[in-house]
Amino acid sequence: MALFFSATQRIPEVPVIPGHIAVIMDGNGRWARKRFLPRIAGHKRGVETVRELVKYCVKLDVKFLTLFAFSSENWRRPAEEVSFLMGLFMDALEREVVKLHKNNIKLVMIGDRSHFNAELVAQIEASEQLTVNNTGLVLTIAANYGGRWDILQAANKMLLAKPQLAGHYTEEDFSPYLSMSYAPEPDLFIRTGGETRISNFLLWQLAYTELYFTDTLWPDFNEEAFNLAILSYQKRERRFGRTSEQLSEPKR
Repeated sequence: MALFFSATQRIPEVPVIPGHIAVIMDGNGRWARKRFLPRIAGHKRGVETVRELVKYCVKLDVKFLTLFAFSSENWRRPAEEVSFLMGLFMDALEREVVKLHKNNIKLVMIGDRSHFNAELVAQIEASEQLTVNNTGLVLTIAANYGGRWDILQAANKMLLAKPQLAGHYTEEDFSPYLSMSYAPEPDLFIRTGGETRISNFLLWQLAYTELYFTDTLWPDFNEEAFNLAILSYQKRERRFGRTSEQLSEPKR
C-alpha cells in the first residue's frame, strides 16, 4: 500500500512552503562553456550547488527534495563525459553521505542500477543504509532514471504480485510499486537552464505539480534564485480540478 495518496484521487493540503520539491539541474555544460572551461568543470560546480540547495531546503523545512542527476537517456552523451559523471557520482557519495547523516538527512536513490558497476552499486547501498533511519529531509537522487521506465517497472511488479486483479487494477493497486511510493507527489517542479520540458522525469508523479522554469544555469542557482521559485509557487492557485469560486467558499 502506498504511503501517500494521489492528487487525482483526493484533494491534498496546499502548504505555503512546498513539502516536496523536484528539480532538473540543467545548464552545467553551458555554464562551463561561457567561461571557456571544459564541461566537467560545470558538473563539479553543480555538485556545490546541490550542497547549497539542500541547506536551503532544510532552512525552509522542506520535507522532500528530489534531484534528477542522470537520466536513462544521458548514456547517449560522449563516453568521456559519462565516465566522468559516474566518477563524480561515486566521489560525491563517498564525501557527502557522512555530512548528510550528521544532519539527519535521509538519502534515497531511484533508477535502474543494472548499468552501474558493482563498486558504485555497493556505495549507493551503503549510503542508503547509513541514513535509513534519519528523520529529517528526504533527499532523493534519480540516477539512470526515466519516467517511462518507472511506470513500466511498477506495472510489471504489480502484474506479478496481483495477477488475480487483471482488468480491474486501480491507482491504489499501482502506486505502491512506483519508485517514489515513499514520498508525496511533488508540490513544485523546478528546471534550470532555460529549457521548458520535463524530459521523462517523474511522469506519473507530476500530474498536479506546479511547474517553474528559469533561465538561470544550475551552477548559478543560488538562494535568491531558489526563493524566486518559492515565491512563484506561492502565487499559484492550486485548484485540483475545482473552480476558483470553490476555493473561496468557507470550509465547513
